[in-house]
Amino acid sequence: MRSRVPYELKALAEKHEPTPLRWGPHIPNVEFLEDYRLRVTRFQNYSIRTLNEQTGVKEREKHTIVGLRYIAESSMGKGEFHGVVLMLLFLWVCGVTASVTYDHKAIVIDGKRRILLSGSIHYPRSTPQMWPDLIQKAKDGGLDVIQTYVFWNGHEPSPGKVMQIHFLMALSSSILSQTTVRILVYYFEDRFDLVKFVKLVQQAGLYVHLRIGPYVCAEWNLGGFPVWLKYVPGIAFRTDNEPFKAAMQKFTAKIVSLMKEEKLFQSQGGPIIMSQIENEYGPVEWEIGAPGKAYTKWAAQMAVGLDTGVPWVMCKQEDAPDPVIDTCNGFYCENFKPNKNTKPKMWTENWTGWYTDFGGAVPVRPAEDLAFSVARFIQNGGSFVNYYMYHGGTNFGRTSSGLFIATSYDYDAPLDEYGLQNEPKWGHLRDLHKAIKQSEPALVSTDPKVQSLGYNLEVKSLSWSVMKPNRIACALKAHVFSTPGACAAFIANYDTKSSAKATFGSGQYDLPPWSISILPDCKTEVYNTAKVGVNSWLKKMTPVNGAFAWESFNEEPSSSSQIDSIAAEALWEQVNVTRDSSDYLWYMTDVYINANEGFLKNGQSPVLTVMSAGHVLHVFINGQFSGTVYGGLGNPKLTFSDNVNLRVGNNKLSLLSVAVGLPNVGLHFETWNAGVLGPVTLKGLNEGTRDLSKQKWSYKVGLKGEALNLHTESGSSSVEWTRGSLVAKKQPLTWYKATFSAPAGNDPLALDMGSMGKGEVWINGRSIGRHWPGYIAHGSCNACNYAGFYTDKKCRINCGKPSQRWYHVPRSWLNSGGNFLVVFEEWGGDPNGIALVKRT
Repeated sequence: MRSRVPYELKALAEKHEPTPLRWGPHIPNVEFLEDYRLRVTRFQNYSIRTLNEQTGVKEREKHTIVGLRYIAESSMGKGEFHGVVLMLLFLWVCGVTASVTYDHKAIVIDGKRRILLSGSIHYPRSTPQMWPDLIQKAKDGGLDVIQTYVFWNGHEPSPGKVMQIHFLMALSSSILSQTTVRILVYYFEDRFDLVKFVKLVQQAGLYVHLRIGPYVCAEWNLGGFPVWLKYVPGIAFRTDNEPFKAAMQKFTAKIVSLMKEEKLFQSQGGPIIMSQIENEYGPVEWEIGAPGKAYTKWAAQMAVGLDTGVPWVMCKQEDAPDPVIDTCNGFYCENFKPNKNTKPKMWTENWTGWYTDFGGAVPVRPAEDLAFSVARFIQNGGSFVNYYMYHGGTNFGRTSSGLFIATSYDYDAPLDEYGLQNEPKWGHLRDLHKAIKQSEPALVSTDPKVQSLGYNLEVKSLSWSVMKPNRIACALKAHVFSTPGACAAFIANYDTKSSAKATFGSGQYDLPPWSISILPDCKTEVYNTAKVGVNSWLKKMTPVNGAFAWESFNEEPSSSSQIDSIAAEALWEQVNVTRDSSDYLWYMTDVYINANEGFLKNGQSPVLTVMSAGHVLHVFINGQFSGTVYGGLGNPKLTFSDNVNLRVGNNKLSLLSVAVGLPNVGLHFETWNAGVLGPVTLKGLNEGTRDLSKQKWSYKVGLKGEALNLHTESGSSSVEWTRGSLVAKKQPLTWYKATFSAPAGNDPLALDMGSMGKGEVWINGRSIGRHWPGYIAHGSCNACNYAGFYTDKKCRINCGKPSQRWYHVPRSWLNSGGNFLVVFEEWGGDPNGIALVKRT
């Protein structure tokens, strides 16, 4: 049972101690503020968050309150603010607490060992309106736990400065006191409302594994780190570096504090049974040596010192210091062992498929193999399995990482990008989970005894158990968990080609290749990993509504003569200039051509060569498009080299460099470059080759359309749009807009962008992500056999087609009518081919 306590406003005082300031029953919500002094004067209306008594979820309401109008003062002048940064803590109490520990067998909750089945659902990759359905489907699929990362750059997009704010507090008509407090800026709204997400999981009766990191990898922009972190003086990421450790500790402590304030750890009666610090750091530590080892020890001690009351884990970290549990990530983890025999065998990432990159085919992992990997892990003593991903979702906006990660993060997960069940995978795993749960009493009570049931002389692929060439011992095995009160058996056929008939106890069992049968009572087979009893569900994309009535606006190439550009006699790295505020950076310079140049007479145009660290480059000469080049996931670097048309006198060279996300993995990836770093040369002049690299260059961040906010209705009214038959087609750097009504029903929606090249799409001012259907998937897509070890290159689809054609449009982002659709197209496409479709 929950009880309400008064709302409490907390801030950090000068001594960094919590200072509660209490007003009446309602306190204003807060947003962002930097470098201001505030005076609290008189009364206003405020939009605040209150607690819904039925759901326990915070909701926004309007209240008329006593007091509190803010006047902000700075060197820039004065301005009124309605809603300033303060942390409102709506405290509520859960009546039930529980203990979480572990032993060599399993996680122990309230003294009971548990076999825990978990699935990753990342809250920013879906919408809050989708969360309840996703969580319920995960529960219906037999999961016990929802796992999620915490995305630092979503919660602290600008530096969490400690800011001085001066308050005059009025408790009636006169001022009674004043104080100065220090507050921090964070964002926990909409898709980043972590507290709401965790509480919804709790309401569904599931547990949470919170992977704070705060490095997450996750194919997420800069691995989850905020870009401003790159520019902290003296910083080096993920090593024994004081500036980095200070920032990491501050954010980690913030998340733990928030979870504690909301009473969300299991030790407080909440759903969080485990947390994770760092992420897949072992390979990095191996590379950098002693500083890495020192950092690992520090990170573990820092995390444990936060006193959450639940265990901490480190994945892919063989030397995880006690009491932190080291865990496994991969397609298979049956041979993994923790670094102490007092720790349970846990699998934090069982990859249900793989991510899609622009230019790559779409990976698919067979349901039979995924189930086989889980059963094999459990039969070898594993007690915690997490599916990464259970629902992959969408990389909305510019959140997908470098390099070249697609907007769709479907991952071939049991729940697809749109939240629909991916059959037969979802149903086949649900049945597996039932069989495992039936076996749980035996699994947690004893270690297995292995019985050999037969041999196979032809298996070659299982090199880890080869005894002599072309021979594997014990291709048929039974793992038996037997105690006086329970018995369960797992019978395995490791042969990748042949079925087998196994005799076990008094029964005979038919096992397809590469499969495991589960007998919860050591007699009755209730499940086999290769016997799929669920029908496949072929998804369809069906057009809805009519054609869009498009209008267009042409983005003019920037030139060095523009007054709002910055200049330097050097080529600058792109992210150092943009700070990732835009994918786009213009590099602009002048090229002077004398009238006596030989190429003007012989017709052999000079060759412009531009070398770039990536990721995409569009070249314009005197405002005319001259060509495009782009890299890929394997090699983001690129070179443009082509003949260009130059005229006598001054020529404007404009290079539009485009980033496709920032790197998320690799040794010191914060130092990796993007953009035109040179050399830039012009070959074929009378002088031979002219080096343009060190002459004066001008820079302009972003597009004109971005600066004008053309993706919003108000911003779009600032320019003249072309209509009707004059709407641009097949023209680079073009903005398109249209309006449409939402189709009836609840089927998930998407945009078919197959007729377009590359750019970004917005619905009602919100970015649904980068589109790039012009990047065709390379490689070969051969027939897929589930048997045998899986890799992300083994089973793929979509070769020779766009890596991503359809782009998710969340239903909750739509109005019934008058929805505002904007597309920015870099390459030049035909907007008449764009269609709204429903997924069924």
